[in-house]
Amino acid sequence: MATDIRLKDELGSITENLVETYTACGLTHHLGHTPLPSRDGVVDALADLIDVLYPGFARRQNLHIGNVGYYVGSIVDGLHDKLTQQFARALRHELSHQQPDLDFEALAQQKVVAFLKQLPGLRAILEQDVRAAYDGDPAARSHFEIVFCYPGLEAVTTYRLAHILLGLGVPLIPRMMTESAHAKTGIDIHPGAEIGPGFFIDHGTGVVIGETCHIGRRVKIYQGVTLGALSFPRDSDGQIIRGQKRHPTLEDEVVVYANATVLGGDTVVGHHSVVASNVWLTHSVEPYTQVLLEKPQLRIRPAGAEAG
Repeated sequence: MATDIRLKDELGSITENLVETYTACGLTHHLGHTPLPSRDGVVDALADLIDVLYPGFARRQNLHIGNVGYYVGSIVDGLHDKLTQQFARALRHELSHQQPDLDFEALAQQKVVAFLKQLPGLRAILEQDVRAAYDGDPAARSHFEIVFCYPGLEAVTTYRLAHILLGLGVPLIPRMMTESAHAKTGIDIHPGAEIGPGFFIDHGTGVVIGETCHIGRRVKIYQGVTLGALSFPRDSDGQIIRGQKRHPTLEDEVVVYANATVLGGDTVVGHHSVVASNVWLTHSVEPYTQVLLEKPQLRIRPAGAEAG
């Protein structure tokens, strides 16, 4: 017991050393400021959004046309309050040093209402995504199975919500949403990407879609696909130049198979093209092109044979 007490005496100095780093390492603390958006609050709001986009699939079942309006209305009302709080925090963090007298709650409320107004139109796009998943996967037994079980649809749904928010100028929250889906599904879609309707990610684990990707209609990609940057341009001081297109474009009806990598802002994969598994592609290809690796040679050695 005495040893335990002596060890606990060191906790005070550990605390002091930690607090000293809060002055020295200013990028990794948020002290003396107004609250940031809550991760838990954003995830909770995201669950509500999934509930109204896919009614009867999520937290409340036994819904029918007679009671769904009341149920959805109560969720939308709650979303107004939850999102206004989170948006106001994000906006205050982003803009208070430029416009300290701005009414951030009023601005947040405007953006929340503008966001919620887009949910009916978003459902029409998600309908196309669900249909594309069913048409593109012979293992799917029904559209219901896709909504219930497919991580690709969950990641794409979250991306589409986050993309709307990004377009409305809401900081922080869009990335918080997509990173939540990334942690849950293994699919990393930046909210800045432009993705057309009828998009299907099959299996999904390890997919990366960069910020400036442009993806057309009815595109299908498989697990492990990276749509990334070939390089990061820098200015004369060596700082990364932001805001330039650095990720590829996939035109309509493109299929990219597992573990393929397509890189570069100038890279365009023409419509109706197919990129085979394990391909590394850094230049554009014309429409209706098949991009494949030569078939590797399989060598089978008997047990005990020397390598060579």
